[in-house]
Amino acid sequence: MKRQGLAATGRVLGFAALAFAGVFLTGCRGKVEAGALKTVELTMWHNYSGQMKSTLDELIAQFNETVGKENGVSVSVTYEGTSTTLSEKLTELAAQDRALPDIPDLMTVYPKMAMTLADAGLLATLDGRFDAKELEAYQDSYIEEGRLQDGKLYVFPVAKSTEVLYVNRTLFDRFSAATGVGLDNLSTFRGIADAAEMYYEWTDAQTPEVEGDGKAFFSCDSWFTVTLVGFAQQGYDFVDDTGIHKDGDLYRRIWEFAMPPGLRGEFAVVDTFSSALANQGDVVCSIASTASVRYYSHTVTYPDGQTEEVEYDVLPYPVFVMFGGKQMALQRGAGIAVAKTSDRREQAAALFLKWFTQPEQNKRFVSGSGYLPVTNAAFQEMVAVAAADQAPGDDVYDELYATVRKMYQEYLFLYTPNVDNVSAMMEEYEKDLKDATGKGRDAVRNGADVELVSEALLRDIQD
Repeated sequence: MKRQGLAATGRVLGFAALAFAGVFLTGCRGKVEAGALKTVELTMWHNYSGQMKSTLDELIAQFNETVGKENGVSVSVTYEGTSTTLSEKLTELAAQDRALPDIPDLMTVYPKMAMTLADAGLLATLDGRFDAKELEAYQDSYIEEGRLQDGKLYVFPVAKSTEVLYVNRTLFDRFSAATGVGLDNLSTFRGIADAAEMYYEWTDAQTPEVEGDGKAFFSCDSWFTVTLVGFAQQGYDFVDDTGIHKDGDLYRRIWEFAMPPGLRGEFAVVDTFSSALANQGDVVCSIASTASVRYYSHTVTYPDGQTEEVEYDVLPYPVFVMFGGKQMALQRGAGIAVAKTSDRREQAAALFLKWFTQPEQNKRFVSGSGYLPVTNAAFQEMVAVAAADQAPGDDVYDELYATVRKMYQEYLFLYTPNVDNVSAMMEEYEKDLKDATGKGRDAVRNGADVELVSEALLRDIQD
């Protein structure tokens, strides 16, 4: 485990409102040779669904009729299903000896998928397609995330997200009135753990005739991410090119935050999305992506079939303060990679990316999705409008963007390290932790001591 420097974890993201449209017109049209690009027909594979898919289709049609037509470029788009389905298809192509005739010109990928494609020689580098002034228009850490281990830019940002704390304010207010716990207690992981213990006891006491039926207070979509961010907040790497670091005092301290409450039933450490738990009233608060906002329903349906209309608060990502942790959170979201084909096809693909990420198009693409635009100007405008419009009872999207604005002013951001096998490491860790919690929870229900079970499970997972 090594000390993590600021450059590795991202930078504070600024809000300079750049004249992006001017950059687009001079940089984009200055580079494209219209005559050389005639009849260039690009293909694109993506995994966007719902509203984002519809908007993408509309934007591509607009591009084809305007800037694309002027430059002799058209884009044909295909929805390839979920991110997993698309990744599997691209992985198959990367394993073929002759993948180039079949690979799309543009494709939505995460950096870990891009590494597979780049290693197979299938991806173009984008540094030469965007000059320094053009790249300055984008959130800096979004660009840096798209650089792979060789330092070259392969994945271009089009929509990003971060993680926040969703709070069922209706349930929380009842709990708060009875116990005095306030929303400010949820700014740290320690405060969440303390509130979870009180919530379990409070709900358990409501049915004294039934022992041990308290309810969980907290969940998260990725315990791997909680640990990754927890390490980064203390200035260390949880994952690097040597693997996952599960030894040492720091990992123990994070384990002691998560495991005992999970064993007692105060945290829901299960293989279910947090939004699904929230929609059943099974948790009060949860950490999930900003893009998950559309899955949090304002109508909770309890296990007994009763329903209730609820309101949500969206709070900044919590902090581990055990060693004076910094305010940090994870940035997420796939980008678009370009196939390594010919100069004119790659140039045409860059033309599309520049147009597609121009603020007007980019804001339209992410609107109502919980994703964030990728240029400084578009981001500033979107969150500034949300902050100005926000008032008690306003739409949860306004509160979400106001919270994100606060985070982007005060937080540092990191991304999952672009190291070999990081996806497999994440999946294995997540499965091992949830399996361990389920096993330990059964033991505690049968009378085993929580601390002893937690310690035994820690030794198992470290082996």
